[in-house]
Order: sequence, then structure tokens, then C-alpha cells
Amino acid sequence: MTSTNDIRSAFLEYFGSQGHRIVPSASLVPQNDPTLLFTNAGMVPFKNVFTGQETRPYSRATTAQKVVRAGGKHNDLDNVGYTARHHTFFEMMGNFSFGDYFKPEAIEFAWTLLTRDFGLPKDKLLATVYAEDEDAADLWKKIASLSDDRIIRIGTSDNFWRMGDTGPCGPCSEIFYDHGDSVFGGPPGSPDEDGDRFVEIWNLVFMQFLDQPDGSRDALPRPSIDTGMGLERFAAIMQGKRDNYDTDTMRALIEASAEIMHQDADGPFKASHRVVADHLRSTAFLIADGVLPSKEGRGYVLRRIMRRAMRHLHIMGAKEPVFYRLLPALIQQMGAAYPELVQHQALIAQTMKGEEERFTALLERGLTLLSDELDRLGDKEALPGDVAFKLYDTFGFPLDLTQDALREKGRTVDEAGFETAMAEQRKRARAAWVGSGDAATETVWFDARDKHGPSEFLGYVAEKADAEVQGIFRGNDELAEAPAGDDTVAILLNQTPFYGESGGQVGDHGTLTAPGVRVEITDTQKRNGDLIVHYGKVVEGTLKPGMAVHAEIDHARRTAVRGHHSATHLLHEALRRQIGTHVTQKGSLNAPERLRFDISQPRPLTDEELAAVEAEVNARIRENAPVETRLMTQDEAVAEGAMALFGEKYGDEVRVVSMGKGDDDRAAYSIELCGGTHVGRVGEIGLFRIVSESGVSAGVRRIEAVCGLAAEAMALETEDRLKQIADLLKVPVADAASRVAALLEERKSLTAQVSDLQRKLATGEGTSATESINGITLSARDLGDVSPKELKGLAESISKQIGSGVVALMSNADGRGSIVIAVTKDLTDRLDAVKLVREASTLMGGKGGGGRPDMAQAGGPNADSEAVFAMLRTALAAA
Repeated sequence: MTSTNDIRSAFLEYFGSQGHRIVPSASLVPQNDPTLLFTNAGMVPFKNVFTGQETRPYSRATTAQKVVRAGGKHNDLDNVGYTARHHTFFEMMGNFSFGDYFKPEAIEFAWTLLTRDFGLPKDKLLATVYAEDEDAADLWKKIASLSDDRIIRIGTSDNFWRMGDTGPCGPCSEIFYDHGDSVFGGPPGSPDEDGDRFVEIWNLVFMQFLDQPDGSRDALPRPSIDTGMGLERFAAIMQGKRDNYDTDTMRALIEASAEIMHQDADGPFKASHRVVADHLRSTAFLIADGVLPSKEGRGYVLRRIMRRAMRHLHIMGAKEPVFYRLLPALIQQMGAAYPELVQHQALIAQTMKGEEERFTALLERGLTLLSDELDRLGDKEALPGDVAFKLYDTFGFPLDLTQDALREKGRTVDEAGFETAMAEQRKRARAAWVGSGDAATETVWFDARDKHGPSEFLGYVAEKADAEVQGIFRGNDELAEAPAGDDTVAILLNQTPFYGESGGQVGDHGTLTAPGVRVEITDTQKRNGDLIVHYGKVVEGTLKPGMAVHAEIDHARRTAVRGHHSATHLLHEALRRQIGTHVTQKGSLNAPERLRFDISQPRPLTDEELAAVEAEVNARIRENAPVETRLMTQDEAVAEGAMALFGEKYGDEVRVVSMGKGDDDRAAYSIELCGGTHVGRVGEIGLFRIVSESGVSAGVRRIEAVCGLAAEAMALETEDRLKQIADLLKVPVADAASRVAALLEERKSLTAQVSDLQRKLATGEGTSATESINGITLSARDLGDVSPKELKGLAESISKQIGSGVVALMSNADGRGSIVIAVTKDLTDRLDAVKLVREASTLMGGKGGGGRPDMAQAGGPNADSEAVFAMLRTALAAA
């Protein structure tokens, strides 16, 4: 019963037999205490039970609780790997009483388990008590028969536990194991207490008081018990070791690191193997509990742990991701006790590998910068804070990683200078934002940036990822929750595969999901430079900050967008080669259904030029060359011939996208600085078609094009329309063009004939003769299907021809009657064209008409010219 797994099982089974509920370990993310980064003690999950805010169906409990201490008050990170008992992750075994038993039972349980079940020699054990706790001292004498010299009274706060400034508190009693006088160290409370001879293995906390806000202390109505035993420490004692890293579980992980790195476990890289073994556990368990690497909060602590391990792997010679390859060794050791490791194995491995891939490229460059700076400093001890900040800001080095690297060289860092550089960057960013115009009113994004840090974009390597909701916003207001059916909200995640619109590429669409929650994302934008904000509606459940969600982009849409984006790069280069090097990008849009590319060009492009450009782009696509993305300095990129995109701002480190086969002068056909997403090989773009070319402004032309599925859809649509035209013309598709040309000639001839007929009508030829009524000449004519637009002009011509009189012209085009009535100026005092046309409209079934006294027009569904002309004769007779 000496393996770590056996010890854990025996501890839980013992207390289970004593009426305790065996409670599974809670998550490393505290569910009841927002002030804690991580669960850092066994009692954390029971905090509200101890304070009376929560009740459970049991009054006794026992657990083996996962614990992380890295960051915040309990930060053991710097010491991990270099001492015998410091860890970022460990297991805290304990037994708890919630107003059930108290000191006598707690001491009896502990002594019996240690000496009877685990078989520890009684003469190797001693206990400390709080100096004022005579009850505990007497109980140790009575139950364990400990002599006075093995009961050590401690008068400091080390042996009095408090939950906080107020709340439950009480004295402690700690059990120590004595390794013997062959090991250096003194008993607790002595000057040599930090030695390795006496090791604390169990702490019993007797909660019997209640601290009040006014400083007074009352007796707790229901005294309780909280105990904690570090499994790794106790396993070392049970296995005859004085170093936790020599226990079976830790040794197995160290050996796995040694094997994969081909470096002796106890050789010059001993500390590195220990760091990797410890950080492997905290990394895997944190990811399994939903923490993902990010730039703030819990995610940033995880990232610090991971990158510290990665640096030690790099020291041992790792040139590619290897950290994730150690995961099976951990699962073999701890997977049975913690099934979440098995359940989330794929996520853990994917996250570890992805983080290492992102950091590996920067790690070498950052370490080179650090080495160069140290050489430049000479004998100076401290690394300047601005250099440490550059390592953090440009190369992703957490400050403690830089400190860790310096520690090995006996150097330190100017922490105050680092903080000053950090504050100056925030000040510069805020000043730049204020000068950006109307968007400066969106100060909410500055506050969010300060609170959560920049968003981490995962979309270069992933289209879906687990993330944490950091904030929900509407306008300038941050929301506590967003229920289903709510208006569109803006959502901030700690990391995301969603691309925020920038560089001409539109933002991603997709979904955020959690158990019982679904959010439809309809837009993604960048705010304040490096915040990625998701806009969408909650369609199911209620979204809340802190919630773990699964973020997944619309794959088909992203595929279409990146195809158009990559095609834009090829188009840009083809234009420069076919038209001239004066062509530069002035703007672009890369959407799923099309691309739009604005260029500097003083004149329209000819059809022949457009055809040549299109042909060159398609030729490059058919080569199917790989698309390569690299990180380098801007100077290096320019030296390679890379073109910068319009309107983009670049830092010291830039992304360079190369595509297409190069030639003697260039490594690739197209080389541009670009932060967007692209295809893996240019062949994935598919067919490329230019749709239009037009002017935008003086000296700027716009080309619109489609590619891939959009180009195929356009081709199919064009073919379908051509077939429809051929069917209407009743000719084969191949003859459609010639048939249309013949029809156009025929239309031209018929138009001439119509004009000739209208001329003849205007000179007097019509369906009825001119007549005189009451001394007034009437020219009333039905012109059949002449267009209504022609009637007014014809009426004016006839009016001039007759000199004095009334002209009434009717037509029946497209099944609707039209009439124009003209009255010469000399007769408008006797006849009103408007009144006449309205009477005519009534006869035609219309709703009146309008115009002037000398010219008016109307229409209606009934083109009965005989009735209308009869009405006019009557009106003239009465005039």
C-alpha cells in the first residue's frame, strides 16, 4: 500500500468507513468564490457549508482535492523544480466535519489512520498545537500518548487559521514526521525548522470561533473540522523518500520527459525534467476543468505555466512541439482516479500542441534577444524593464519566464521598469484611440482591454475552440447576462477562432454553445486594435460572463472568404505584371460571395488587359503551389520583397504570406504582409473570374471578381440564362448570338418603319377624317398600338397643321387605352382640354386625367374611341 494511487484510495476508504461521504474532487475553478483564481485548498469547495450559506445532505465528508497554487497569494511557481516539495499542482486529502464531531474524533481518526492503517512508527510522529489550545495538547497525550517534548506549542498565527478578516476561525494542530538525526533540520518553531528532517504531513483545523466585523470573537455555535494532507508529501514518506519528485507518480513523469528528450533524468537537466513533470500535471488538469491559455486571469496563469515548461523543454533541445506527447504518461498514472483526464484527452492534447506551436517560433527569437541584451549589459546585474517588456509584448514571455531564465545566469530584472513600460503602452494606446474619430466614444472597449487584455486569435490553426465569456455588452453598457430573444449583443471571449474584420477580410459568422445555451454570431469585429468582439443573438438559454462556451465558425463561409482573400493576393501581383508596377492596392473587400479590389490606375482597363490578368491568375492557381505564412521582422519582410497592405499598421513582428511559384528574382509569385486567413495551396482557390471593372474616383479603379464555388455558381447561372435565351429564340445555344444580332437588325428596320408611319399619320392619314363642328375643327384619330409616349408629340404636330381646333388622339398599347386632347390657344376660352380629357377618362374606365387647358392626357382600361369621339362632338356642338 505504498503507491500514490493506493495511498489515495486507502485514505478515502478509511474515512468512508467512519461515516464520511466520499466527495469527488471539485473543479480547479472555484464555483463559490470569485476572489480565488484556483481551488487552492481542500476546504474551498466547502467554504459556504462552513459559513452556513449552504447545506449538504451529509455532515461528514472526505476528499482528495485537486489544488493549484500559482499566481496570487499562493504562488509557488518560481520554486517549482528547484526544491523537494514545491508544486504548482498537488492533491490535498482531507476529512471534514460540519458541526458533527470535533477535536477528540479528529485527533483519533488521524492517529489511527497513520499508525494502524499506514503503519507509521509512533516514535516518528510529533504534533504542534496553538499555544493557548490546552484541549488539543491534552487530547494528544490521552489519545496518542505523546509526551510533552513531542507536543510543540506554537504561539504564532501559523497555528491559528482564519478564513478571512471575519468568519469561522480556530486553532490548528499539525502532525510532523521525523526523518531522523541523519537529516539536517530542527523541529517546528526552532531556528532550523526549514530543514528537511521534520516534514509536516497533516494539518488539523479546529473551527470553534467566529470573528465579528467589530473585532470581537464569539464561540462558533457548531464547531467544525477541516483537515488537509498533501498526498505527494505523504507518499514520499510512505515510499521512503525525502523528495516529492522521487515518488512513483512524479518519477514516472520525469522518466517520460527524459525518454522523449533523450536526456538523463538525473543529469544536468534534472531541474528541467522536474519543472516539466510538475507543469504537465497543472496544465492538463486546468484544461480538463475548462481553463484555456489566454492573456488574462486564470488563462494567463496557465499560459505562464505552459510556457515555463516549454522553455525548459527548449533548453533540453526541443525544436518542435513535444509537451503534449507527455500526456499519455500522465493519464496512465492518474487517469483512473481522475476520469476527466481521459474524457478531455483530445482537448488537452490539442490545446497543449497549439500553444506550443504558437510559442515555439517566438521562443528562439526571444531567447536570442535576451542573450544579446545580457552580453551588451556586461557586468550590470539587472535586465532593464523595457527589454523585459519587449520580451513580454513581442515574444510572449511572461515576466516570470524571463526571471526564470535570468535566475540560471544569476541575474535579475528591473520589475519597476517593466511595470512602467506596461503603463506607458496603455497610455499610448488610449491616446491613439482618442484620435480616431467618432469611435472614440466607445470607451467600453478600452475598459474591456484594460480589464481582460487583448483577445487571442486561434483562427490560423483552428475553426473551433473552447473559450470563456469575459464580457457581454450592448452599446457602452456591460451586461450581467443576455437571455434568449434579446437584442444583438457584443460578446468578448478570452480566445476565439473567429476572425475580426480587418485588412479587407470580413468577420466570421458561427455559433457559441454551452449546455442549454446557443448564440448565433452574425458578425465579428476588431475593436481597440486587438479586441475581437462577436456580435450575435442568444437564441437559446441565457449567456453569462464566466461561462465556458464552444466557439465554432461557419466553415463553408470561412472557406469561401479565405479563397477570395488569397485570390486578391494573386490578382494584385498579376495586375502589377500585366499593367505595370504603378498598380498598388487602395482598398479591398474579401467576402464569401465575391472580392472587391481597388487599385491605383489612371484609366479604365481594356477587355484585353482584363482577360490577360484573369488568365494569369488562373494559371497560377493551376500550379497549386503551397501558401506559406511566416513570422519575421518588418525589415526582413521588406528585404524579401513583401508588399504592405493599404491602411494596415505593423509592429516589429509581422506575418508574411507567400504564394505561387517564384522565379529568379523572388522566392514566391506573391509576397505580402497580411494578417488574414488563407488557403493552404493556391489550387484550393478554384476558378477565378473577373466580373466587372469600374471607376471609383480619380485615379482609382475597382475590380470585382469571384472564385471557387462563387465562380462556379456564376458560370452555371450564365449557362442557364444562355439556354433560356436560346429556347426563347428557338435555336441551339451555339446559334444564339447570331440570332440575337439578326433580331437587332430586324428591330432597327421595324423602328424605321414605325417612324415613317407616324410621320404619315401626322400629315393627315388616320382612321377618321377631320371635321368641322359648330365652326370648330376636330381632328380625332385612333392610332391603334402607338406608344402613349408618342401621342403628345403627334398632337402638337397636328395642332400646328390645322391652325385652330381640337385634336384628340387615342391608342391601345399593351391592353390599356390612352388619350391626348389638344385645344389651340384661340379656343381655350370656350373649351378646356382638362375637362374634356376627364370626361373621356370616365368613358374609358379611368380615374380622371390632368394637364393644361391647351393639352391634357388620361388613360383607362377601355379604349372605346367611338364613345369618346361622340362625347367630343357633343361638347364642341355646345361650345
